[in-house]
Amino acid sequence: MTKTKNFKTIFPAISVPMNDDDTIKEAEFRKYLDWLETFYDDGIQGIVTNGHTGEITALSREERKRVTQIAADEVGDKMTIVSGVSSENTRDAIETAKDAKEAGADAILLMPPHMWLRFGMNPKSPFEWVKDVAEGADIDIIIHLYPATTKAFYPLDTLIKMCTEIPHVKGIKMGTRVQSVYEEEVRTLRKESPDTALLTCHDETICNSLFPGMDGAILGFAGCIPELISKAFKIYRTGTCQELHDIDDKIFPVERAIYRGGQPSGEAHARLKQVLVDRGVFDNAHMRKPVLPLTDESKKTIAEGVAASGLDKVDMSKF
Repeated sequence: MTKTKNFKTIFPAISVPMNDDDTIKEAEFRKYLDWLETFYDDGIQGIVTNGHTGEITALSREERKRVTQIAADEVGDKMTIVSGVSSENTRDAIETAKDAKEAGADAILLMPPHMWLRFGMNPKSPFEWVKDVAEGADIDIIIHLYPATTKAFYPLDTLIKMCTEIPHVKGIKMGTRVQSVYEEEVRTLRKESPDTALLTCHDETICNSLFPGMDGAILGFAGCIPELISKAFKIYRTGTCQELHDIDDKIFPVERAIYRGGQPSGEAHARLKQVLVDRGVFDNAHMRKPVLPLTDESKKTIAEGVAASGLDKVDMSKF
């Protein structure tokens, strides 16, 4: 088949399996990608590498490129490949984006410089940041919008300017996490930039986040329970509210086991990886420090959540 880039889809933000010595388990990683590709016809037509779930801040520049290269090699002939880019300066972000492009990425997920979280930013900086990286690397971009409660949050007028004046901007990962602001953003962006893909990333409240009318998602959660996430989207588009509530009841136990009622975090990403272990996809849940190993109590809670959600073991021998 001829590949068509699609930004209006569900993108699992994939985990990276690791050995105890911190090296990447490439063979297991490839099988994991092959498993996720089986959900292509169910609405999972893309992959995000080097997201926070994929431990971007723990990987070297060379490792980030290699992770994207493996994904492009394994499923890139069919699935849209997006690689996260996290940097504290524009020049490095451009070079990292070029790495992603060379590795086979169709686009990047551009995070704001994390220094903005602490110190804030000049109101004009976010637009220049996205524009300079887009032009410098000549690659399509999904904007990573941080929560409205942070100093790195992009105001709505800035988002509209990015979407309407920077041709490389194809979508926004809508990480607003304040429902009233989120509703207004989605509705206004729909009107001002109708072709922009609006993607939820509210792993911890996934079904609620669909209601403003989302085009797809970027979710670490979709990388461990793809069958439930894809079904939730299908029901939202073609089913009833009761059916959506029913699928949310299945999602809820494992969602609480991972996110514990809060936003994604390093600890939550470790718990998500443990779900993959419980499902037989990964052999272990090793994370690089400073994220510490899960306690036995935490592993027990996760196992109970997986069981309560009715999630089966995955037969990885097929891949």
